[in-house]
Amino acid sequence: MRPDELRALLPMEKSFDLLEKAIVIGQRQCTMYFVDGFVKDDLLQRIMQFWYSIKKEQMDRLQSLEQFGDQFMPYVEYTVETDPQKAVDSLLAGPALMLIEGLEGCIVLDTRTYPARGVDEPEKDKVLRGSRDGFTETVVFNTALIRRRIRDPKLVFEIFSVGAQSKTDVVVGYIGGKADEKLLQSLRERLQQLDVKNEIINQQNLVELLLPRPSLNPFPKVRNSERPDVTAANLVEGRVVLLVDNCPTSIILPTRLVDFTQEADDFYFPPLVGWYMKMIRISTAFVTMLITPVWMLALHYPDKIPSLFSFLKVENTSALPIVLQLILIEFAIDGLRLASINTPSVLSSSFSIVGGLILGDFAVQSGVAIPQTIFYMSFVAIATFSQPSIELGYSIKFCRMGLLVLTWAFGIWGFGAGLVLIFIMAAVNSTITRDRYLSPICPFEPRGFIDLFKRRFARNSQHPHHS
Repeated sequence: MRPDELRALLPMEKSFDLLEKAIVIGQRQCTMYFVDGFVKDDLLQRIMQFWYSIKKEQMDRLQSLEQFGDQFMPYVEYTVETDPQKAVDSLLAGPALMLIEGLEGCIVLDTRTYPARGVDEPEKDKVLRGSRDGFTETVVFNTALIRRRIRDPKLVFEIFSVGAQSKTDVVVGYIGGKADEKLLQSLRERLQQLDVKNEIINQQNLVELLLPRPSLNPFPKVRNSERPDVTAANLVEGRVVLLVDNCPTSIILPTRLVDFTQEADDFYFPPLVGWYMKMIRISTAFVTMLITPVWMLALHYPDKIPSLFSFLKVENTSALPIVLQLILIEFAIDGLRLASINTPSVLSSSFSIVGGLILGDFAVQSGVAIPQTIFYMSFVAIATFSQPSIELGYSIKFCRMGLLVLTWAFGIWGFGAGLVLIFIMAAVNSTITRDRYLSPICPFEPRGFIDLFKRRFARNSQHPHHS
């Protein structure tokens, strides 16, 4: 391989960050190529200092780059590449290239380093007890965080390149002998057959590409986690994990709806406390989805409301129908949430509180909304944060709004039809692995159903329950 072959594939003269350096080792002309910002300068400098001590007689005896690597490479992570296009792909991923005059091919020297933030605890996946580290945007760091927790020689991380232009690294992690071999083979085939220009938008792009067909079903197709302890626990249970470079999130497969009922804190506390927290989270999810539709149903039949629940009755003093008030407040809450995301962190908390108070008070005073709608939607807005999965939180929101409109339009028949429709959407939700989404509830599996509400003790179980 000659330098002009690489220059023909690279815009060396146009792109300032593509660097070429000529060096002489044992009176033999050599050329190095690397991307500025991806190379560990101090490490590469020490390696080159060693090369400068090589004598001419030693270089003259070399017959191949493999022989050079065996005798004069004081570094572990290197390979020999003979294909110019593959060498360029490696260079753009971060490693340096080294060409030696008279020898076929080039040495790919993995001295790369990526700009990366610390492994701080994820903002959305915090726990009261337990580990405080989280995934980063560098996939190698993420695999190291998992392997630190699972010291099993059967733990495997297979890497694939996705995207004709981006060539994004996608890693499939599993424990041999525990993971489903059919699922692994299916993932390998689909990742190798993906024909897309880029995969820059990370895991959501990957999920949509791996789905059997596009779907508008609101229920989440995969479970994501930013925590290495949660990911490691699922691997031990036989799950398969996908890691995408530039994305601080793991994709856990297979995915069922009941998996979203669990959280890391459930297993960092004593069993009774963990069970109580899980029950509160499940109950809150159901109440969040049903509270406004049930209230709308009660307003449809005010004469059937028991005296104990007479507080549900209202005298609408607003010109807007109650259903329209609830939908407008749904949109207002999401608008405030988006505004708080784009607000500087120093001001976001105060902005959300002041904005909510001012808008709520103004809505009541001006007659746009009645106090009850503000109260119920305030509960919904706060209770939504009890659900750790953002995707499931939005699916609950869409189900609530659809059920609300059906109840307003058709009363008890609309409410019943809405519940049936929600169940059907969950049952037919198409996931990457095509597993039953409602298992072990539908079809009903007694042992699996009981396991949802109990926690196995470490002394009695072969491996920890997934979190």
